[in-house]
Amino acid sequence: MLTTAELVWLLAAVAKRDEAAFERLYAATSAKLFGVVLRILRRPELAEEVVQETFVRVWHGAGQFNPAVGSPITWMVSIARNRAIDMLRKRGEVSIEEEPAAMDVASDPPDPLARREINEELKRLLACVGRLEPDRQRLVLLAYYNGWSREQLAAQFKTPVNTVKTWLRRSLIEIRQCLGLA
Repeated sequence: MLTTAELVWLLAAVAKRDEAAFERLYAATSAKLFGVVLRILRRPELAEEVVQETFVRVWHGAGQFNPAVGSPITWMVSIARNRAIDMLRKRGEVSIEEEPAAMDVASDPPDPLARREINEELKRLLACVGRLEPDRQRLVLLAYYNGWSREQLAAQFKTPVNTVKTWLRRSLIEIRQCLGLA
């Protein structure tokens, strides 16, 4: 796995339609994305389709990536994860939460240094999320970890969608400030 800085550089090159950079990005991240998607879908052929669609979206949307908001791999995983969840919803299949055995699917583990870097980033992120009010913590986790739509969140919190959007935006601003990214 490449470093975060290298991935940022590759995404910037992809945004300029550099095919060689896209190939390197694919080689460096496709196994990770496949592992994430396979855990959700539990079917290799569907996972391959979602990974392909993810890279098409990365090719077209690389210019929208903002390294100040998050890491490249997190951005790409969120694209893949959301696409996989959308596919599950369309197909009406059992979700990963209802099938614990799907969690046992292995992906390529990061090397120890990358794992330590990820763990440190995760600790910082969780500490910042922990500073939010309990309702905002729940809102952020439901939205960005569980993949709930704004409409689902509005129904859960018995609040208008625009209010949910505002709460999410403000919560993300607080998290960015806490992480020193704002």
